[in-house]
Amino acid sequence: MRRIRSAFLAVGAMLALWMPAPAFAEEQAATEGQAPITVTDIAGREVTVNAPVKRILLGEGRHLYLIASLDTEDPLSRVVAWRNDLIEADPATYAQYLQAFPKLAKLPASPGQENGLIEIESTIVQKPDVVLLNLEAMRANEDAKYIEKLAELKIPVLYIDFRHYPLKNTEPTIRLLGKIMGREARAEEIIEFRHKAMARVTDVLALAKPERPRVFVERIGGYADDCCLSFGAENFGKYVELAGGHNIGSDILPTTFGQLNPEQVIAANPEHVVVTSADWEAYVPGGHWIPLGPGADPRVTRQKLEWFTSRSAYTDIAAEKTRNFHGIWHQFYNSPYEFFAVQQLAKWFHPDLFADLDPDATFAEYHRRFLPIPYRPGYAISLADSTE
Repeated sequence: MRRIRSAFLAVGAMLALWMPAPAFAEEQAATEGQAPITVTDIAGREVTVNAPVKRILLGEGRHLYLIASLDTEDPLSRVVAWRNDLIEADPATYAQYLQAFPKLAKLPASPGQENGLIEIESTIVQKPDVVLLNLEAMRANEDAKYIEKLAELKIPVLYIDFRHYPLKNTEPTIRLLGKIMGREARAEEIIEFRHKAMARVTDVLALAKPERPRVFVERIGGYADDCCLSFGAENFGKYVELAGGHNIGSDILPTTFGQLNPEQVIAANPEHVVVTSADWEAYVPGGHWIPLGPGADPRVTRQKLEWFTSRSAYTDIAAEKTRNFHGIWHQFYNSPYEFFAVQQLAKWFHPDLFADLDPDATFAEYHRRFLPIPYRPGYAISLADSTE
């Protein structure tokens, strides 16, 4: 352990020697107006950071969804590096941000690893005030002792979560970033908006108490040929319940993510099938994925959704007879925007109750108030006659 500690201290010393005088001046300027504060991250760790933070390293590129909401004028002013997953997993949104902020093309990016393990050498070089990591990356980084190694160089790490327990952890994540960025009032405005958007569904359901249709959510539809990846009682599984449906995966899967076999789906006889998907040309060229996202062509997305009705798992189920097949943007599972998903699901499950609800208008308002890019519809599609 002494050797590891010495090695990393040596790296820090070498970086200081190699860094030109102007860089030292910039670093000194960056600390002006900052003061140490202690916060508690989503993993329950108490961490001290110099706030407001001015140099943020994003352990996942999709963290930009929230960074941009909190710091709309120039969300990149604080970001010194990021993982390149936004470029590949959400190319349409990346293109919007690139158009608004051309300097995004020069932002240092790394591929990262599937388990969320960061590239420690490049992290050290960027000298961030804080590193943001997804909650599921905690085990891998702890096993590699990366958090301890970065602590030796006074680089704190905070864990956040939109994915595993989004309804529990998204708002604490918003408050956490609001605090370290000096955007606490802005964070509360975002949270209030989310509450009102959710209440437009939950208040109506609480009063009407409609029968809950059986719903199967096919996760990452078209990303792989396997059937049938889905959600347990969390994430989209929770969104389904909030929207007045009954998530089939909650009865079978003990964790947030899992897989059912086609026989289980057929036996459950879902009345609605919801496919989460996106433009994954970078991962699966020419695949069956549905290119949902900002600006998606509804003619194309509807045609791509049609293919899913041919899956053997959906043979003779109730949803096949009524054509209640729906596609929704997969990134609602990993962003602070799940209010759109809940509103859209509610319209599909209970069209009469929510005839006046317009999820696109809700999301467009969020863009006007909290994001630096214009709203472009294309996040959902349905084969049901009532939505065409």
